[in-house]
Amino acid sequence: MSTAPVWTTCDLCDAHQADDSLRVLPPVFRDFGARRRFAGPVATLECFEDNSLVKAAVESPGDGRVLVVDGGGSLRRALLGGNLGAAAARNGWAGVLIDGCVRDLAELAALDIGIRALAVMPRATLKRNEGQREVPIQVQGVGVRPGDWIYADEDGTVVLPGPRP
Repeated sequence: MSTAPVWTTCDLCDAHQADDSLRVLPPVFRDFGARRRFAGPVATLECFEDNSLVKAAVESPGDGRVLVVDGGGSLRRALLGGNLGAAAARNGWAGVLIDGCVRDLAELAALDIGIRALAVMPRATLKRNEGQREVPIQVQGVGVRPGDWIYADEDGTVVLPGPRP
């Protein structure tokens, strides 16, 4: 049983309104996992219509991190589905945020993990083993770096350079 976080994204925005280090992701992401509130240190991936690196990441220990995937905003292929979502939940990831699509909605909705993405697309990705891991990325025009912290709740998603003070 998880407890409710002692933070909200609204409170974080209020506390850091004069601080340029706080970044707010645009309100274009939808929730697909059972967990609507999640937070943790960021692990980044940059991949376009190829989820080889996503598979490798979620099959490794998450240690409470949030996997943030720069999928280039593609709406043509799903970077995460039920099997990979289950692997992420099983391996201790707090959440997965994808600037792209997911599939297998019923399976994702049953998983105790935060999953945010732009949309649903039934088409699977290509498997070319292309992309980069643990690099600075852009998510809808907002910079996200490995080691940043993501805080996501019902009001939105914010990024800070470290855990909240």
